[in-house]
Amino acid sequence: MPLLNKVRTAASGGFGGDTAARSLSRLRLALTLFFALDGFLFAGWVVRIPAVKQQTGATAGDLGLALLGVSAGAVVTMTLTGRLCRRHGSHAVTVATAVLLSLSVALPALTRSPLALGLVLLVFGAAYGGINVAMNSAAVDLVAALRRPVMPSFHAAFSLGGMVGAGIGGLLAGSLSPTAHLLGLTVTGLALTAAAGPVLLRHPSPAPPRTLPSRPDARPGAPSPATRRTVLVFGVIALCTAYGEGALADWGALHLAQDLHAHPGVAAAGYSVFALTMTAGRLSGTLLLERFGQTRTLVAGGITASAGMFLGALAPTVWAALLGFAVTGLGLANIFPVAVARAGALAGPGGVATASTLGYGGMLLGPPSIGFLAEWFSLPVALTTVAALAAGAAVMGYGARNAGSSPAA
Repeated sequence: MPLLNKVRTAASGGFGGDTAARSLSRLRLALTLFFALDGFLFAGWVVRIPAVKQQTGATAGDLGLALLGVSAGAVVTMTLTGRLCRRHGSHAVTVATAVLLSLSVALPALTRSPLALGLVLLVFGAAYGGINVAMNSAAVDLVAALRRPVMPSFHAAFSLGGMVGAGIGGLLAGSLSPTAHLLGLTVTGLALTAAAGPVLLRHPSPAPPRTLPSRPDARPGAPSPATRRTVLVFGVIALCTAYGEGALADWGALHLAQDLHAHPGVAAAGYSVFALTMTAGRLSGTLLLERFGQTRTLVAGGITASAGMFLGALAPTVWAALLGFAVTGLGLANIFPVAVARAGALAGPGGVATASTLGYGGMLLGPPSIGFLAEWFSLPVALTTVAALAAGAAVMGYGARNAGSSPAA
């Protein structure tokens, strides 16, 4: 362990420590800006979907097919970005995909047909998937170098960026055309990338020394079958979390309005309550991880989210359901960041790509699954699957408690 102690000293104030600490601080700030930018741009596009639908003359079915372009582009790119990060470095790929995301967010407002919309959303989805894998890979390396579990703070920046993007978009929706708004997002995205990008490009990803001897028969960069299985476990944990996020985003307000007869304004606040508590949970995530560790945080989060969602789905009153949504947000807040961090610590960018792809798949799987189950049974019963999967994430997290460890574990 002497080598680890030297690394820690250098990062915190030993010989050359001031320079190293400043470098890591700049990297952390730059990465935080990219996470916030990702959430800001995506939310800005989402709030203009109704206007773009009207502009293209798309029916509900046409729009659904066009929106699949985002999903298809993201999933395909996520599976490839891990390789690009290994070849060119996660910092360079983060900057390149941020430029592409900033440019592509303006394209939907320039289309005039559902087909054209679907094609440009393929590009937007590819950029969105790419930047998520690249910046999470960069964050995993930085977490290891800092020797602090700060991954939730990056995801909190994403959530805050999304809230700001949605809020500004909502304020501008009535007075600004989608073309002007989305072009404004492009300018903002390129400006922030120009400000933060050079920091990433000047500083390579921190590479802390390996502390465990590698197997003599293992190929460099090739995780063992056991490691790949464990990465899949953390990917499924991420899926369980994202399933809940997607389900509440699309069905939470309808449950409050349809099943509990909430006022439209109160029903609309359902997802906002969930998003606010999730953001608060992520802002406090580093403190929780430092005090309780990754496994306890993950397991407690899964149990909390499960209890909260059972209350949110089955409560007989609106306010009890809103309380349940709030508790669910707190519980789910840090499961996805921990799962991605563990997958990245075990298998590098490829692990991040696997966990992110499965997690994004969960966000896509949640809304239609809830819809089918609501048709067969009822919406409250369908929403209890969020609670079941959160409990499953807790069980899987406990089962994988001894599977490898990152320096910040």
